[in-house]
Amino acid sequence: MSTELMTRARAGDEGAFRELIEPHRRELQAHCYRMLGSLHDAEDALQETMLASWRGLAEFEERSSLRTWLYRIATNRCLNVLRSYRLRPPMRDVPFEPPEPTGHSEVPWLEPYPDVLLDDLADDAPTPEAIYDEREAISLSFVSALQLLPPRQRAVLVLREVLGYRAREIAAMLDATEQSVTALLKRARATLQRHWKPEPEQASGGDIEPAVIARLISALERGDADGVVALLTEDVWLRMPPLPMEYQGRDLAGRFFATVAFRPGRQFRAFPTAANRQPALAIYERDLHSEALRANGLFVLTFAGDRIRAITRFDATAVTRCGFPSIMSQ
Repeated sequence: MSTELMTRARAGDEGAFRELIEPHRRELQAHCYRMLGSLHDAEDALQETMLASWRGLAEFEERSSLRTWLYRIATNRCLNVLRSYRLRPPMRDVPFEPPEPTGHSEVPWLEPYPDVLLDDLADDAPTPEAIYDEREAISLSFVSALQLLPPRQRAVLVLREVLGYRAREIAAMLDATEQSVTALLKRARATLQRHWKPEPEQASGGDIEPAVIARLISALERGDADGVVALLTEDVWLRMPPLPMEYQGRDLAGRFFATVAFRPGRQFRAFPTAANRQPALAIYERDLHSEALRANGLFVLTFAGDRIRAITRFDATAVTRCGFPSIMSQ
């Protein structure tokens, strides 16, 4: 951190302040996303963090690094959001007649995180104390499991095991004791262990996933439910946040695609993209009354070897977040 930049920023130089803060912006946004499970709310929390740091810069005593100070502000802004819980509630009114689901999701809200926002993040963990690497710690399954933790447990686990901060540093960030941080971390680890298992190491070759994705695109564009099912594991999960229903197993997934996704008159185009460090497809539906393709949703895919273990479908806004237009010509 440049002493000259800090001096200028404290004197009210907005350009110097931006230069100080910009190297941390992407990682702070990802941190807020992990805490909140929502890209929209993460962006709001990031803006509040930037504003609070600008207003409070004169009081920054440099007893910690600037990065640690910013994480303290961002974490507490996220905790304020979670206390007030101004995030949207899960949808209960389903706009179609679905098959009976296997169960209902406990996660109140979840949005994908486009890979284009992760390009500037470092691949290595900030310190050897971190447990999860950046790819694992942004995966949909991990972020989903985090949303089941109480807010302070969530904060402690992310700060300790994703970012590598030690108990003493976390206690200072949260105005807590080291003993309380240790107790929160123990409970958070136990809950996470019940709801999340690390993704298995992929032993397949690098050409396997693209080949499967190409076959999936072909089946989707043909409206071929059997072709989609052939690419799935026996215990596949089909999820559609914020809709609460979850479907497990190839039979239910096949029934859903046959009766809901591929209803008569519907035709799709699919384009590869990526979110949460996972392969994804931007799905467009053909408009029957024009020559347009309209964004329909985003499929984020989880693989197990050469099969798809989970499809998580998000609404059309997720497509535009990944850099695609809401409407395109056929």
